[in-house]
Amino acid sequence: MNAAGGTQSRRPRAVTHRRVLGVALPIVLSNATVPILGLVDTGVVGQMGAAAPIGAVGIGAVILTGIYWVFGFLRMGTTGLTAQAFGSGDEPEAAALLMRGLMIGGAAGAAMIALQLPLFAGAFALSPASPQVEELARQYMAIRVWSAPAAIALYAITGWLIAAERTRAVLVVQLWMNGLNIVLDLVFVLGMGWGVAGVAAATFLAEWSGLAVGLWFCRAVFTGPHWRDAARIFDRPRLRRMLAVNSDILVRTLLLETVFVSFLFFAARLGDVPLAANQVLLQFLHVTAFALDGFAFAAETMVGQAMGHRRPDLLRRAAVLSSLWGGGMALLLAATFALLGAELIAVMTTSAPVRDAAGSYLGWMVAAPIAGLAAWMLDGIFIGATRTRDMRNMMLVSTLVYGVALMLLMPVFGNHGLWMALLISFAARGISLGIRYGALEASAR
Repeated sequence: MNAAGGTQSRRPRAVTHRRVLGVALPIVLSNATVPILGLVDTGVVGQMGAAAPIGAVGIGAVILTGIYWVFGFLRMGTTGLTAQAFGSGDEPEAAALLMRGLMIGGAAGAAMIALQLPLFAGAFALSPASPQVEELARQYMAIRVWSAPAAIALYAITGWLIAAERTRAVLVVQLWMNGLNIVLDLVFVLGMGWGVAGVAAATFLAEWSGLAVGLWFCRAVFTGPHWRDAARIFDRPRLRRMLAVNSDILVRTLLLETVFVSFLFFAARLGDVPLAANQVLLQFLHVTAFALDGFAFAAETMVGQAMGHRRPDLLRRAAVLSSLWGGGMALLLAATFALLGAELIAVMTTSAPVRDAAGSYLGWMVAAPIAGLAAWMLDGIFIGATRTRDMRNMMLVSTLVYGVALMLLMPVFGNHGLWMALLISFAARGISLGIRYGALEASAR
């Protein structure tokens, strides 16, 4: 299927700079809307004049987002497998992959609803809050969890649309969801006085409506016969392959989360000011990830299609061009952080000690886009090629390298050592995946 929803030609498309940017830029813009919604959520409850509602919305959103992201494999696995199906002209398999993703998303969301009490109890046991904040957060999550099937199924839709190079549709879905969420925030919280429950209700409605818009963009699939082909959808060899790909990505994601969670835990041992400074600086990493994701996604879809066509030459060109643009973005980010980092820190915190501490570690943020470039781009390349076992194994290697670096550097250099260990783990992942790139390219022959 092409971007209009018709049948994909078996003739491969040329890999050009324009094509890379056509996939990447809508994703970059889509990602830019995410922090805006967080600011509005915080701002509307902040008008209630109390700290507890702000904390409740913050911790509730973090818990739910953390649980949802466990299913992030659905986005990545769907993109790689579907891009290969498009590349090989296998329209029935592309439709089946969408249906499998929707069913997994729906089932996972239903399981979250059924298990919400133990899940939330476990989350608060790991991250306790004051009684008032916890009560309000539970109220928030008890409403939002009912949109879990939509939120998780959207991972599959997003992955499928990226594989079809329909990232403008992904942008529209994101703009629709976040725009509606913001409007409903204002109506429910400021207009109707629903407080924390109003923020949750706004997100609940926005996520279900986002699913509806996403399905509308995939409507061509539902006008054909393949989405009803149960024999193909539940074909055991294809299900096993999907399970293997998604399982590898899940393990890789959990290892990555282990690195970042441990980073925060070790920062907390250094005191309140270094911890707060690191929280501020992590926003620079989030911006870096949002910006580079667009070019990594371009690599996913074009590498996947090249694999489907069995064209290693196109695969290499897709990897090179997307990485060149990613490299340009990484240099731009590094320069921006170097020139404007102090001003950005001042916007994010008014605490003089935290500002001073964050400023002393700013050099690591300048280095981060460069140190992490290979890891981000090769992740996209390996996802497109569905070489997920390599991703899992190299993530394990980089996690072990991070642990060793942490033990050696943090006792000597303190928070500087902590940041060094994190950036070394980025570099280790990029180098180890780079070593496996030759085998990836050979597999396309």
